[in-house]
Amino acid sequence: MASDFRIVVLPGDGIGHEVMDACLEVLAALEKAHGGFRLRYERHAGGAQCYADTGTAFPGSAMRAAREAEAILFGAMGLPHVRYPDGTEIAPQLELRDELALYAGVRPIRAIPGVPLPLADARAAAIDFVIVREQTEGWFYGRLHPEAVPAATADEAYDLGRISRAGSRRLFEFSFALAARRQARNPAKGRVTCVDKANVHRALALMNKVFWEVAARHAQLVADHCYVDAMALNLVRRPWDYDVLATENQFGDILSDLGAALIGGMGMAPSADIGEEHALFQPSHGSAPDIAGQGKANPTAMLLSAAMMLDWLGTRHGVAALGEAATRLEAAVDRVYAEHRIRPFEFGGADGTVAIARAVIGALSATEVAA
Repeated sequence: MASDFRIVVLPGDGIGHEVMDACLEVLAALEKAHGGFRLRYERHAGGAQCYADTGTAFPGSAMRAAREAEAILFGAMGLPHVRYPDGTEIAPQLELRDELALYAGVRPIRAIPGVPLPLADARAAAIDFVIVREQTEGWFYGRLHPEAVPAATADEAYDLGRISRAGSRRLFEFSFALAARRQARNPAKGRVTCVDKANVHRALALMNKVFWEVAARHAQLVADHCYVDAMALNLVRRPWDYDVLATENQFGDILSDLGAALIGGMGMAPSADIGEEHALFQPSHGSAPDIAGQGKANPTAMLLSAAMMLDWLGTRHGVAALGEAATRLEAAVDRVYAEHRIRPFEFGGADGTVAIARAVIGALSATEVAA
Protein backbone atom coordinates (compact mmCIF):
# COMPACT_ATOMS: atom_id res chain seq x y z
CA MET A 1 0.00 0.00 0.00
CA ALA A 2 1.37 3.43 -0.98
CA SER A 3 2.17 6.00 1.72
CA ASP A 4 0.41 9.38 1.39
CA PHE A 5 2.18 12.67 2.07
CA ARG A 6 0.62 16.12 2.24
CA ILE A 7 2.78 18.72 0.49
CA VAL A 8 2.07 22.44 0.76
CA VAL A 9 2.91 24.18 -2.53
CA LEU A 10 3.92 27.86 -2.46
CA PRO A 11 4.63 29.03 -6.04
CA GLY A 12 5.13 32.64 -4.94
CA ASP A 13 6.11 35.27 -7.50
CA GLY A 14 7.54 35.58 -11.00
CA ILE A 15 9.07 32.40 -12.37
CA GLY A 16 8.13 30.62 -9.14
CA HIS A 17 4.84 29.62 -10.80
CA GLU A 18 6.52 28.32 -13.95
CA VAL A 19 9.20 26.21 -12.29
CA MET A 20 6.67 24.89 -9.77
CA ASP A 21 4.28 23.73 -12.49
CA ALA A 22 7.17 21.99 -14.26
CA CYS A 23 8.24 20.36 -11.02
CA LEU A 24 4.76 19.02 -10.24
CA GLU A 25 4.53 17.59 -13.76
CA VAL A 26 7.83 15.75 -13.28
CA LEU A 27 6.82 14.52 -9.81
CA ALA A 28 3.53 13.19 -11.20
CA ALA A 29 5.41 11.21 -13.85
CA LEU A 30 7.88 9.94 -11.26
CA GLU A 31 5.12 8.90 -8.88
CA LYS A 32 3.33 7.04 -11.66
CA ALA A 33 6.48 5.30 -12.92
CA HIS A 34 7.93 4.43 -9.55
CA GLY A 35 5.00 3.75 -7.21
CA GLY A 36 5.17 3.15 -3.48
CA PHE A 37 4.08 6.65 -2.42
CA ARG A 38 1.48 9.34 -3.14
CA LEU A 39 1.98 13.08 -2.90
CA ARG A 40 -1.09 15.22 -2.19
CA TYR A 41 -0.64 18.91 -2.99
CA GLU A 42 -2.24 21.94 -1.39
CA ARG A 43 -1.52 25.30 -3.05
CA HIS A 44 -1.37 28.57 -1.12
CA ALA A 45 -0.68 32.16 -2.11
CA GLY A 46 2.10 34.22 -0.61
CA GLY A 47 4.80 36.69 -1.59
CA ALA A 48 5.14 40.17 -3.03
CA GLN A 49 2.17 40.03 -5.40
CA CYS A 50 0.01 38.67 -2.60
CA TYR A 51 1.12 41.63 -0.46
CA ALA A 52 0.37 44.09 -3.29
CA ASP A 53 -3.08 42.58 -3.82
CA THR A 54 -4.19 42.00 -0.23
CA GLY A 55 -1.82 43.86 2.10
CA THR A 56 -0.64 40.54 3.55
CA ALA A 57 2.53 38.83 2.35
CA PHE A 58 1.78 35.45 3.88
CA PRO A 59 -1.74 34.67 5.12
CA GLY A 60 -2.22 32.88 8.40
CA SER A 61 -3.99 30.04 6.58
CA ALA A 62 -0.84 29.40 4.55
CA MET A 63 1.32 29.35 7.67
CA ARG A 64 -1.04 26.91 9.39
CA ALA A 65 -1.01 24.64 6.34
CA ALA A 66 2.79 24.75 6.21
CA ARG A 67 2.98 23.81 9.87
CA GLU A 68 0.66 20.82 9.37
CA ALA A 69 2.18 19.51 6.12
CA GLU A 70 4.72 16.71 5.76
CA ALA A 71 6.86 19.02 3.59
CA ILE A 72 6.78 22.37 1.78
CA LEU A 73 7.63 23.00 -1.88
CA PHE A 74 8.52 26.64 -2.46
CA GLY A 75 9.00 28.43 -5.81
CA ALA A 76 10.27 31.98 -5.30
CA MET A 77 8.97 35.01 -3.44
CA GLY A 78 9.77 38.68 -3.79
CA LEU A 79 9.59 41.37 -6.47
CA PRO A 80 12.08 44.25 -6.53
CA HIS A 81 9.39 46.90 -7.04
CA VAL A 82 7.17 45.69 -4.17
CA ARG A 83 8.55 46.59 -0.75
CA TYR A 84 7.52 47.19 2.83
CA PRO A 85 7.30 50.82 4.03
CA ASP A 86 10.82 50.54 5.54
CA GLY A 87 12.28 49.75 2.11
CA THR A 88 12.97 46.04 2.66
CA GLU A 89 11.80 43.45 0.16
CA ILE A 90 8.91 41.06 0.75
CA ALA A 91 10.42 37.77 1.94
CA PRO A 92 7.94 35.41 3.68
CA GLN A 93 10.55 32.66 3.47
CA LEU A 94 12.31 34.37 6.38
CA GLU A 95 9.12 34.19 8.44
CA LEU A 96 8.75 30.50 7.59
CA ARG A 97 12.29 29.78 8.75
CA ASP A 98 11.65 31.56 12.02
CA GLU A 99 8.16 30.17 12.70
CA LEU A 100 9.04 26.56 11.82
CA ALA A 101 12.60 26.68 13.23
CA LEU A 102 14.15 25.75 9.88
CA TYR A 103 17.63 26.31 11.21
CA ALA A 104 19.71 24.41 8.62
CA GLY A 105 19.87 25.92 5.14
CA VAL A 106 21.30 23.09 3.06
CA ARG A 107 22.75 24.24 -0.29
CA PRO A 108 24.32 21.43 -2.35
CA ILE A 109 26.89 22.66 -4.87
CA ARG A 110 27.51 19.83 -7.35
CA ALA A 111 28.80 19.97 -10.91
CA ILE A 112 26.36 18.19 -13.22
CA PRO A 113 27.94 16.29 -16.14
CA GLY A 114 27.62 18.20 -19.40
CA VAL A 115 26.86 21.59 -17.84
CA PRO A 116 29.28 24.37 -18.91
CA LEU A 117 31.40 25.46 -15.93
CA PRO A 118 33.19 28.81 -15.52
CA LEU A 119 36.43 27.34 -14.15
CA ALA A 120 38.74 26.04 -16.86
CA ASP A 121 40.48 23.57 -14.54
CA ALA A 122 39.50 19.97 -15.33
CA ARG A 123 39.05 19.34 -11.60
CA ALA A 124 35.96 21.58 -11.64
CA ALA A 125 33.95 18.58 -12.83
CA ALA A 126 34.55 17.08 -9.36
CA ILE A 127 32.94 19.98 -7.46
CA ASP A 128 30.65 18.45 -4.84
CA PHE A 129 30.22 20.25 -1.54
CA VAL A 130 27.36 21.43 0.65
CA ILE A 131 26.93 24.77 2.40
CA VAL A 132 24.98 24.47 5.66
CA ARG A 133 23.76 27.91 6.61
CA GLU A 134 22.39 28.65 10.10
CA GLN A 135 19.06 30.38 9.38
CA THR A 136 17.50 31.48 12.65
CA GLU A 137 20.27 33.69 14.04
CA GLY A 138 23.29 35.56 12.69
CA TRP A 139 22.99 38.89 10.91
CA PHE A 140 19.41 38.15 9.85
CA TYR A 141 18.29 38.07 13.48
CA GLY A 142 17.31 41.75 13.59
CA ARG A 143 15.04 41.34 10.54
CA LEU A 144 13.23 38.51 12.32
CA HIS A 145 13.08 40.37 15.68
CA PRO A 146 12.72 44.10 14.95
CA GLU A 147 11.62 44.75 18.52
CA ALA A 148 15.22 44.16 19.61
CA VAL A 149 16.69 46.76 17.22
CA PRO A 150 16.93 50.51 17.95
CA ALA A 151 14.61 52.55 15.78
CA ALA A 152 16.11 53.98 12.60
CA THR A 153 16.28 57.73 11.96
CA ALA A 154 16.79 59.68 8.76
CA ASP A 155 20.55 59.57 9.39
CA GLU A 156 21.18 56.26 11.14
CA ALA A 157 19.88 52.71 10.96
CA TYR A 158 20.86 49.66 12.95
CA ASP A 159 20.79 45.91 12.54
CA LEU A 160 21.31 43.24 15.16
CA GLY A 161 23.16 39.95 14.93
CA ARG A 162 22.83 37.11 17.43
CA ILE A 163 24.74 33.87 17.92
CA SER A 164 23.84 31.40 20.68
CA ARG A 165 25.55 28.28 21.95
CA ALA A 166 22.38 26.22 21.39
CA GLY A 167 21.88 27.50 17.84
CA SER A 168 25.51 26.86 16.95
CA ARG A 169 25.53 23.41 18.51
CA ARG A 170 22.55 22.15 16.53
CA LEU A 171 23.99 23.61 13.30
CA PHE A 172 27.29 21.79 13.80
CA GLU A 173 25.72 18.53 14.93
CA PHE A 174 23.61 18.61 11.75
CA SER A 175 26.72 19.35 9.67
CA PHE A 176 28.77 16.50 11.12
CA ALA A 177 25.85 14.08 10.67
CA LEU A 178 25.57 15.19 7.04
CA ALA A 179 29.31 14.72 6.52
CA ALA A 180 29.08 11.19 7.96
CA ARG A 181 26.28 10.31 5.52
CA ARG A 182 28.26 11.73 2.63
CA GLN A 183 31.33 9.74 3.69
CA ALA A 184 29.25 6.55 3.78
CA ARG A 185 28.43 7.12 0.10
CA ASN A 186 31.91 8.36 -0.85
CA PRO A 187 34.94 7.54 1.37
CA ALA A 188 36.72 10.64 0.04
CA LYS A 189 34.19 12.82 1.89
CA GLY A 190 33.75 13.32 5.64
CA ARG A 191 35.10 16.82 6.29
CA VAL A 192 33.39 19.76 7.99
CA THR A 193 34.79 23.28 7.65
CA CYS A 194 33.58 26.04 9.97
CA VAL A 195 33.41 29.34 8.05
CA ASP A 196 33.30 32.47 10.19
CA LYS A 197 34.97 35.77 11.04
CA ALA A 198 35.95 34.86 14.58
CA ASN A 199 38.98 37.15 14.50
CA VAL A 200 36.71 40.22 14.39
CA HIS A 201 33.26 39.44 15.82
CA ARG A 202 32.74 38.23 19.39
CA ALA A 203 29.57 36.38 18.40
CA LEU A 204 31.46 34.43 15.75
CA ALA A 205 34.26 33.70 18.19
CA LEU A 206 31.60 31.97 20.31
CA MET A 207 30.37 30.09 17.23
CA ASN A 208 33.93 28.96 16.49
CA LYS A 209 34.41 27.76 20.06
CA VAL A 210 31.23 25.67 19.90
CA PHE A 211 32.36 24.21 16.57
CA TRP A 212 35.50 22.73 18.11
CA GLU A 213 33.51 21.39 21.07
CA VAL A 214 31.18 19.56 18.68
CA ALA A 215 34.06 18.43 16.46
CA ALA A 216 35.65 16.68 19.44
CA ARG A 217 32.59 14.40 19.59
CA HIS A 218 33.06 13.42 15.93
CA ALA A 219 36.73 12.49 15.87
CA GLN A 220 36.18 10.02 13.01
CA LEU A 221 35.56 12.98 10.68
CA VAL A 222 37.91 15.75 9.60
CA ALA A 223 37.25 19.20 11.07
CA ASP A 224 38.89 22.46 10.06
CA HIS A 225 38.26 26.20 9.95
CA CYS A 226 38.46 29.07 7.46
CA TYR A 227 37.64 32.78 7.67
CA VAL A 228 34.86 33.76 5.29
CA ASP A 229 37.00 36.11 3.17
CA ALA A 230 39.59 33.38 2.67
CA MET A 231 36.82 30.91 1.85
CA ALA A 232 35.53 33.20 -0.92
CA LEU A 233 39.03 33.06 -2.38
CA ASN A 234 39.37 29.30 -1.94
CA LEU A 235 36.02 28.54 -3.55
CA VAL A 236 37.28 30.17 -6.74
CA ARG A 237 40.75 28.62 -6.55
CA ARG A 238 40.01 25.06 -5.39
CA PRO A 239 36.31 24.36 -4.67
CA TRP A 240 36.76 20.62 -5.33
CA ASP A 241 38.68 20.34 -2.05
CA TYR A 242 35.64 20.95 0.17
CA ASP A 243 32.85 18.78 1.55
CA VAL A 244 30.55 20.41 4.16
CA LEU A 245 30.85 24.13 4.94
CA ALA A 246 29.01 25.20 8.09
CA THR A 247 28.53 28.93 8.50
CA GLU A 248 26.56 31.90 9.79
CA ASN A 249 23.33 33.08 8.15
CA GLN A 250 24.51 35.99 6.01
CA PHE A 251 27.85 34.41 5.14
CA GLY A 252 25.96 31.34 3.95
CA ASP A 253 23.64 33.51 1.87
CA ILE A 254 26.58 35.10 0.06
CA LEU A 255 28.68 31.95 -0.36
CA SER A 256 25.66 30.06 -1.74
CA ASP A 257 25.50 32.43 -4.70
CA LEU A 258 29.22 32.10 -5.27
CA GLY A 259 28.85 28.33 -5.15
CA ALA A 260 25.95 28.40 -7.62
CA ALA A 261 28.10 30.37 -10.06
CA LEU A 262 30.72 27.61 -9.94
CA ILE A 263 28.23 25.02 -11.25
CA GLY A 264 26.52 27.06 -13.95
CA GLY A 265 24.34 29.56 -12.11
CA MET A 266 21.31 29.85 -9.87
CA GLY A 267 19.18 27.73 -12.17
CA MET A 268 21.31 24.72 -11.25
CA ALA A 269 21.35 25.20 -7.47
CA PRO A 270 18.76 23.46 -5.24
CA SER A 271 18.29 24.01 -1.52
CA ALA A 272 16.46 22.82 1.57
CA ASP A 273 15.53 24.57 4.82
CA ILE A 274 15.44 21.88 7.48
CA GLY A 275 14.39 21.84 11.12
CA GLU A 276 13.65 19.17 13.69
CA GLU A 277 10.00 18.79 12.65
CA HIS A 278 9.58 20.65 9.35
CA ALA A 279 11.37 21.14 6.04
CA LEU A 280 10.98 23.42 3.03
CA PHE A 281 12.52 22.80 -0.39
CA GLN A 282 13.20 25.51 -2.96
CA PRO A 283 15.52 26.53 -5.78
CA SER A 284 18.22 28.96 -4.72
CA HIS A 285 17.21 31.48 -7.38
CA GLY A 286 14.79 34.35 -6.98
CA SER A 287 11.60 35.29 -8.82
CA ALA A 288 13.42 36.68 -11.92
CA PRO A 289 10.62 39.05 -13.00
CA ASP A 290 12.61 40.04 -16.11
CA ILE A 291 11.91 36.62 -17.70
CA ALA A 292 8.67 35.70 -15.94
CA GLY A 293 5.96 34.48 -18.29
CA GLN A 294 8.36 33.94 -21.20
CA GLY A 295 8.89 30.21 -20.67
CA LYS A 296 12.66 30.69 -20.37
CA ALA A 297 13.11 29.79 -16.71
CA ASN A 298 15.35 26.81 -16.02
CA PRO A 299 13.49 24.41 -13.66
CA THR A 300 16.55 22.27 -12.88
CA ALA A 301 17.12 23.74 -9.41
CA MET A 302 13.44 23.23 -8.60
CA LEU A 303 13.59 19.60 -9.76
CA LEU A 304 16.71 18.89 -7.72
CA SER A 305 15.06 20.55 -4.70
CA ALA A 306 12.13 18.16 -5.14
CA ALA A 307 14.60 15.26 -5.17
CA MET A 308 15.96 16.55 -1.85
CA MET A 309 12.38 16.60 -0.54
CA LEU A 310 11.79 12.99 -1.55
CA ASP A 311 15.03 11.91 0.09
CA TRP A 312 14.21 13.79 3.32
CA LEU A 313 10.69 12.35 3.46
CA GLY A 314 11.98 8.84 2.81
CA THR A 315 14.55 9.08 5.59
CA ARG A 316 12.15 10.71 8.05
CA HIS A 317 9.30 8.24 7.48
CA GLY A 318 11.29 5.13 6.64
CA VAL A 319 9.82 4.82 3.13
CA ALA A 320 12.50 3.34 0.87
CA ALA A 321 10.51 4.09 -2.29
CA LEU A 322 10.90 7.81 -1.69
CA GLY A 323 14.67 7.60 -1.41
CA GLU A 324 14.81 5.47 -4.55
CA ALA A 325 12.63 7.98 -6.39
CA ALA A 326 14.94 10.82 -5.29
CA THR A 327 17.94 8.96 -6.71
CA ARG A 328 16.05 8.28 -9.91
CA LEU A 329 15.06 11.91 -10.38
CA GLU A 330 18.58 13.19 -9.77
CA ALA A 331 19.96 10.60 -12.20
CA ALA A 332 17.44 11.67 -14.85
CA VAL A 333 18.51 15.31 -14.51
CA ASP A 334 22.16 14.29 -14.83
CA ARG A 335 21.37 12.20 -17.88
CA VAL A 336 19.64 14.88 -19.93
CA TYR A 337 22.58 17.24 -19.40
CA ALA A 338 25.32 14.62 -19.84
CA GLU A 339 23.76 13.45 -23.12
CA HIS A 340 23.24 17.05 -24.27
CA ARG A 341 19.50 16.53 -24.74
CA ILE A 342 18.88 20.07 -23.48
CA ARG A 343 20.62 23.43 -23.44
CA PRO A 344 18.92 26.11 -21.30
CA PHE A 345 18.80 29.76 -22.33
CA GLU A 346 21.47 30.80 -19.82
CA PHE A 347 23.95 28.53 -21.61
CA GLY A 348 23.14 29.93 -25.05
CA GLY A 349 20.49 27.35 -25.90
CA ALA A 350 16.79 27.53 -26.65
CA ASP A 351 15.36 25.01 -24.19
CA GLY A 352 12.93 26.56 -21.76
CA THR A 353 10.92 25.41 -18.78
CA VAL A 354 8.61 22.98 -20.55
CA ALA A 355 11.29 21.44 -22.77
CA ILE A 356 13.59 20.76 -19.82
CA ALA A 357 10.82 19.23 -17.72
CA ARG A 358 9.70 16.97 -20.55
CA ALA A 359 13.26 15.87 -21.28
CA VAL A 360 13.65 14.84 -17.63
CA ILE A 361 10.33 12.96 -17.78
CA GLY A 362 11.59 11.14 -20.86
CA ALA A 363 14.80 10.22 -19.06
CA LEU A 364 12.92 8.91 -16.03
CA SER A 365 11.49 5.99 -17.94
CA ALA A 366 14.98 4.85 -18.92
CA THR A 367 16.76 5.61 -15.66
CA GLU A 368 17.48 2.77 -13.27
CA VAL A 369 17.84 3.30 -9.55
CA ALA A 370 21.51 3.24 -8.58
CA ALA A 371 22.63 0.07 -6.86
